[in-house]
Amino acid sequence: MSCIVDFEPIGRRVVAEEGETILQVAQRGGIGLAAVCGGAGTCGRCRVQVMTGALSRATDSERARIGPDQLAEGMRLACRAVVLGDLKVNVPPSSLTTSQRTQVEGRALDVPFDPPVRTYEMELARAGRDDLRSDATRLCEQVQARGLDCTSIDLSAAQRLPVLLRTHDWRVTTAVARGRVVAVLPPGNPPLGIAVDLGTTKVAGYLVDLTTGKMLAAEGMMNPQIAYGEDVMARLTHAVQNEGGADRLQEVIVAGLNELACTLCAKASQSPVDIVEAVIVGNTAMHHLLLGLPTEQLGSAPYVAALSDPCDVMARDIGLTCVPDASIHVLPNIAGFVGADHVAMLLGSGIHNAGDVVMGLDIGTNTEVALKVGDRLLTCSTASGPAFEGAHIQAGMRAAPGAIERVWINEERVAYQIIGDVLPVGLCGSGILDAVGQLRKIGVLSKTGAMSREHPRTRQGARGPEFLIVPGSESGNEHDIVLTRADVSEIQLAKGAMRAGAEVLMEEAGITVNELDRIVIAGAFGFYIDVRNALRVGMFPPLRPEQFEQVGNAAGVGARLALISAEQRALAGEIAKRAEYVELTNDVRFTMKFAEATLMP
Repeated sequence: MSCIVDFEPIGRRVVAEEGETILQVAQRGGIGLAAVCGGAGTCGRCRVQVMTGALSRATDSERARIGPDQLAEGMRLACRAVVLGDLKVNVPPSSLTTSQRTQVEGRALDVPFDPPVRTYEMELARAGRDDLRSDATRLCEQVQARGLDCTSIDLSAAQRLPVLLRTHDWRVTTAVARGRVVAVLPPGNPPLGIAVDLGTTKVAGYLVDLTTGKMLAAEGMMNPQIAYGEDVMARLTHAVQNEGGADRLQEVIVAGLNELACTLCAKASQSPVDIVEAVIVGNTAMHHLLLGLPTEQLGSAPYVAALSDPCDVMARDIGLTCVPDASIHVLPNIAGFVGADHVAMLLGSGIHNAGDVVMGLDIGTNTEVALKVGDRLLTCSTASGPAFEGAHIQAGMRAAPGAIERVWINEERVAYQIIGDVLPVGLCGSGILDAVGQLRKIGVLSKTGAMSREHPRTRQGARGPEFLIVPGSESGNEHDIVLTRADVSEIQLAKGAMRAGAEVLMEEAGITVNELDRIVIAGAFGFYIDVRNALRVGMFPPLRPEQFEQVGNAAGVGARLALISAEQRALAGEIAKRAEYVELTNDVRFTMKFAEATLMP
């Protein structure tokens, strides 16, 4: 009996035969699970977490290498666990031989360096019989002598201060913010900051020197919450319907952020103890889950946030043990489905103060759309779904080695480009979009998405019409890589929601497409797509290709700006207050435009 194994966060679904091990299924699916012992059950490297589904009982070798607590949480050795039915499996990064590609870079904006945290090199008078002031008082008075308003010191800084002063000849690096000494470091050590774009699917982190504003390291990772749901609504449902569900979602993302902070510091040969400030942006659901705020009200109309204003919390208060003494600034949300990441995107792309008529799209599992017309700034959110991440696509996968990211098709042949120096095993989002756009270009797909059988590579598959992109003899898993009619429908739904949202905003602003000057595309998926193929499927309003700008991770850029500039941080708050949010859920215009937007031009 055949069954499906869903590997997350890779986003790969592989057909398995009952009786195969998870490792065997992963190997056939081209998923690089580490198996140093060759699948003998002795190295313990192929650990996976089984979220749902039927498996064989744990073997002696699994019990010997995996503790009872982890076994109870679903952790298994892929080489020992036998598939007995449909499974959903979470693969930790440590179990993969290769990492997925994440987009962390974006087009940088040049702003004056004006950090909320100020740094000063101090040399204090030594304590003695004639000067019995406390170390903290001595430091605060020295800061005040420089004309700064500083009357107190954080407890963590006070705890470190005595040893640092006496170890370094009464010299110390002092970090001051919000009228307080927030950190003390060895002399010459720059205080560090981290900026994080907490996406539904991917997380991007940046380590910054707060004395210069220079970025020292950047790193991306998959959001470990994917194991509990691919999209926002699935995670909100998990949080509400499962006892301790919200706590578990917070725990896994905090653990991921701890790992990310340590990785960033290791890359830059820095110490996490020197991180004194952080800025985190994410959509409203990610924001609430991170901060431990109630989420039930986000999952049903009218989708009201518990907190929308910017806030500051101590890292230790939410479990960030890697940087416990850091202060975390969270940018404001706009509405239930438009969060701080969209504010950061508007800030980082410069859309908020553009002099022309510009539309911005931050494409992801949810796509936020913004429209700047004169003094108005309109925003909305569309549920574009995980199809652009390769989910719900027969041969879909995320952007990892073996994924086809570019496709060119003519009347006779197919050419493609693969991530990594390996054989192809599936299609990631940009490759899927390319395939649909190219098939529309040569007439294999109709306006409604119907698939013609006139091309030599079209055929009738087990689930309907399909187009052969790579035969099994040329793939890395000996399986045909195809694009099915059902896959085309998934793309039509995703792009239709995005396009309909854009059309509603233009109607709300009272403009036509001819009045649009340019479109800014942000986000990891948006960075890698071929705009011409996106236009062929009708994803965007029909501008000329040269009117599009692909700016990469603008939300990450915005988070960095808020980290290094008090002015930009304040500006983010102004953007959130100024934005006019258009709720599409019950908007009749959206329903009407969506049906038309699923068609291809």
